[in-house]
Parts: sequence; structure tokens; C-alpha cells
Amino acid sequence: MNVMTVNTSPFENASYINLETYKKNKQGVKTPVWFVQKDNTIFVVTKEKTGKVKRVKNNSDVKIAPCNFKGTLKGEWVSGKAYIVDSQKQNEILDARNKKYGIKSRIANLISFSKGNYVVIAIQT
Repeated sequence: MNVMTVNTSPFENASYINLETYKKNKQGVKTPVWFVQKDNTIFVVTKEKTGKVKRVKNNSDVKIAPCNFKGTLKGEWVSGKAYIVDSQKQNEILDARNKKYGIKSRIANLISFSKGNYVVIAIQT
């Protein structure tokens, strides 16, 4: 896949982004999520049994916007393409997420234990 870049400046000081993924019927599903930025790409760490993973696999079109933890927007929507990152890059992104969110990410790991293995979604515009 060709690497495209995203203007990540609207997200630099944000703790959350609102990630909109799409069902097969094209209905959007908005989810506030933690994220990390690396190499002009936005990365979202999630678990394999979440709906957003299924939706990204079926449709790579996404939108993202900076938001608060409840999903209230703090900026404009940006359209992009999402894909699942290979396992080599995954550990690097997990480390970056743990560094950014600290103890909160470790608590989230315990809470989401039953949702399967980690999956990293990369988002580019």
C-alpha cells in the first residue's frame, strides 16, 4: 500500500479523536478513541472483537475529528482511509500508546481483556 500523509496538526494536543467507520449499509458509527501519531499517520489501538475492526475490514473509508472523551467535537472532520497494521509495527504503536496514556492505558488493557488480541488501525488522508 502506498503511504500517504495526513495533516496531523489539528490532532497534536488532542487526547481523543472521534473515529467514524461505516456499516455495510453505509450508516456511520462514531466512536471516541485514544490515538497516537507517528510518521504523519494516526494510529488507533483496539481489540480484534470490536465493531470498528469489522467495519474497517469491510470499508476502509473513515472520518476523524479531534474530540473529548464523550465524542464532542473540538475540530473539523477529516476524511481518510484506514487499514489494519501488520504485527511488526503493532508493538511500536502499542508502546507509543502506553507512553502517551500511561496508567490509563494499562487499566484499559485489564478492562478490555475479553475482547481478544490487539489490533492497530492506521488512518491516512
